Amino acid sequence: MQYFDVFNGDADGICALHQLRLAEPRPDARLVTGVKRDIRLLQKLSGTRDAQITVLDVSLDSNRDALLSLLQTGCKILYVDHHFAGKIPESENLTAHIDQSSDTCTSLIVDHLLKGKYRAWAVVGAFGDNLHTSAQQAAESLSLNDSSVTRLKELGELLNYNGYGLSVSDLFYPPQELYRAIMPYADPLDFSENSAVLSHLRIGFHDDMASALKHEPVRTTEAGRIFELPPEPWARRISGVFSNLKAQEEPSLAHGLLTRNPDGTYRVNIRAPLHNKQGADSLCRSFVTGGGRAAAAGINALPQNQLERFFKEFDAIFADRKQ
Repeated sequence: MQYFDVFNGDADGICALHQLRLAEPRPDARLVTGVKRDIRLLQKLSGTRDAQITVLDVSLDSNRDALLSLLQTGCKILYVDHHFAGKIPESENLTAHIDQSSDTCTSLIVDHLLKGKYRAWAVVGAFGDNLHTSAQQAAESLSLNDSSVTRLKELGELLNYNGYGLSVSDLFYPPQELYRAIMPYADPLDFSENSAVLSHLRIGFHDDMASALKHEPVRTTEAGRIFELPPEPWARRISGVFSNLKAQEEPSLAHGLLTRNPDGTYRVNIRAPLHNKQGADSLCRSFVTGGGRAAAAGINALPQNQLERFFKEFDAIFADRKQ
């Protein structure tokens, strides 16, 4: 029997998988992942037959055709996610746990399935996904002091920071390598204390964030703020955490971040207002390369000639959601 673990390369995907494999080790599983926006991961398993596949933190809708093909070739698939799914296929080979609520993430769904056995890692994943309220609520049951919760928050942000880039070459660590680094640690606080990997990420994070914080909004309306960063690897790495930070600064506003791609298109990050976490997915899915979830979404390649349309739709969607 072949085993495959397919997961998003951000904090949520890594922490979701780590919880599952602490509970049910599968050392012979092949890891299939990529940068955060590399979500059509099941295509990489084309032709696979009679395998057991676990899929975490990537949209079912974006992987629908590949999923159907794998189900037809006898693969048994566990699918856990919180992104837009569309219609979930009916198959005896598919077990799906999908919750598209704006206040949850894949790590928290896995935490529920495991009845909280490795909840501290779910807290890390939730913090990484900018779900601070949900992460704090989950942490309350662990009786942690404020310092420990702060360390889990930093760990989530750093793991998430490592997932952003145009390609793996932009990252400090390939996501599968980062996952392997945390594998020996049942307690994320031990990893936070002892990992040289994390020290390296911490230095890179602070350098990249210092560069990003020099940039002011390029557009401000009653709906929200839009920033633009230069087409540099550091800007691509920091884009997710920078977007989360700006959303936390002004929780009643939506936020957009534009970063130019090498072909002249824009890579776009969207954060819905934290006081009303809806609309990011519908905005981004209205463009060809867009997707995501209600609270946070993105567009991989927004043509420059569609920029004005993007601004108008951003304002139209989020002006009504401001509180």
